[in-house]
This record gives sequence, structure tokens and C-alpha cells, in this order.
Amino acid sequence: MIDYIQKGGLLMWPILGCSIIAIAVFAERLFYFHRAAIHVGEFLKGLSNLIRRRNFAEALHESAGTPGPVARVVHAAIIRHDAPRAELRDIVQEAAQLEVPKLERFLPVLATIAFLTPLLGLLGTVAGMIDAFGTIASSGGYATVTELSSGVYKSLLTTAAGLVVATVTFIAYSYLSS
Repeated sequence: MIDYIQKGGLLMWPILGCSIIAIAVFAERLFYFHRAAIHVGEFLKGLSNLIRRRNFAEALHESAGTPGPVARVVHAAIIRHDAPRAELRDIVQEAAQLEVPKLERFLPVLATIAFLTPLLGLLGTVAGMIDAFGTIASSGGYATVTELSSGVYKSLLTTAAGLVVATVTFIAYSYLSS
């Protein structure tokens, strides 16, 4: 792996950095979503029973102790359970809007990496071709296949690395966005 990075040239390092950041963001988001995951149906059914019995204190305690965005939105509604229906709707919408940024946190980073890494790979391709043509120019217009191959190899490595990182990152972004 290190051999490919070294042979790919200077632009392999930013591509590697992007891949490390993408892995870290994906892992953090998976951990966040795993912690926030609850059985919504069971949670709402339990709270519905408590509210039907007018046990708002227990419903508040239950919603406050449950992790995740659904529990926080429901908690905001239970706090103001005595408000008119229209006001409750506004409270729920406002609480839900506050949860969206938490759910989408760092997703733009993944989108940027998915967009940026093929461009870095393309830039590496251009740099590799410049090396290849520089070799031809320095040898008076003639170069052996061996002399040209290092520049072409470098350009192919950066292109492949950029595309691989972009593809995997885009899949991760799509998965987390759904």
C-alpha cells in the first residue's frame, strides 16, 4: 500500500488523507445512528399508554431517558402537553427542525470528498503525463518504454486511487443520507 502511495506521487497523500477523513466520518455517523436507534413503535406505544392515563411525569421521564431524535421531539411535545393542538404542531416541527442538523452532521464532508478525490486523481494523471512528456523532451524527443512507463504508471495510480475513494465515499454518503 505504501509502495503505491509513493509511486503515485505527491497527490496520493491528499487522496489518502481524504480516505482517512471519510472513514472517520462514516464510523462516527454509524456510531451516532446506532446509539440513536430505538424501536419507535414500541416507544410511542408506551408513551401513548402513559399519556392516556395522564401520567405526564412518567412520560417525560421516559422520553428524557430515551436516546435519539424521535425521543427528543416527543419530549418537547410532552413538556407542553397542555398547549393547544396548533401550538403543539409548531413545537413538534421546531423540535424536529433542531434535530435535522444533528442527523446531517458531517454529511457535507463526505459529499465534498466524493467530489474532490476524482479531481485530485485527475490532477495526478496530468502530473504523471507531464513527467512522461518531460522524459521525452529531456531525451531529445526519443524515450524508451521503460523511461515513459513511470510517468504513465504514476498517472494511472492517482486516477485509480481517486476513483476508488470517491466511489466508496459516495456509497457511504448515500447510505447515511437515506
